[in-house]
Amino acid sequence: AEAELPPQNILDIGTGTGLLSLMLAQKTTAVIHAIEVNEEAAAQARENFTKSRWHGRLFLFHTSIQMFPATIKYDWIISNPPFFEDDLQSEDAAKNEAKHDSSLTLAELLKSINIHLDDEGFASLLIPWHRTGYLQTLTATMGLFINEMMFIRQSPRHDFFRTIVLLSKKDQLLKTSELTIHDEHRIYTEHFKQLLKDYYLRL
Repeated sequence: AEAELPPQNILDIGTGTGLLSLMLAQKTTAVIHAIEVNEEAAAQARENFTKSRWHGRLFLFHTSIQMFPATIKYDWIISNPPFFEDDLQSEDAAKNEAKHDSSLTLAELLKSINIHLDDEGFASLLIPWHRTGYLQTLTATMGLFINEMMFIRQSPRHDFFRTIVLLSKKDQLLKTSELTIHDEHRIYTEHFKQLLKDYYLRL
């Protein structure tokens, strides 16, 4: 989900190689500030932005959100962060470093969102499903409210594994929905195809 009015500025926290920022650049006319603390990923995102047709609205900042100056408020903040703290840690230290960020906890992410989000703005997060209850507990203490939640599963036979959360500083009636990616035959569901059809040459 997104704000009722088209966003003028977007903050992407932990952009990785810049995929979500590039997707939003196609759908909005907003200026997009993308933050990435990992040097290799930041370099790749910068290259991807430079080569895109929307390069004039995409700006990469190689820094952490904790060090990012709060000079403006954003209409929309997005984050598809690494798994938080000790979630799903593997025994391989190199894989852990690439896939997990123990320096940014979920609480710190929400605190940063609160700082950078406009009073009328929205924030969208993709988190592991089992962290949903913890997120609800945290938001209750931070002046943020969960307005929408979408629970995602791979197929009708699977349990939920991700949650998309829409946050704001406004207390609204909570809306919930579900998304199933594949049907019983491993074919993408119509719901999934409708959401992503503009970004795939073939789906």
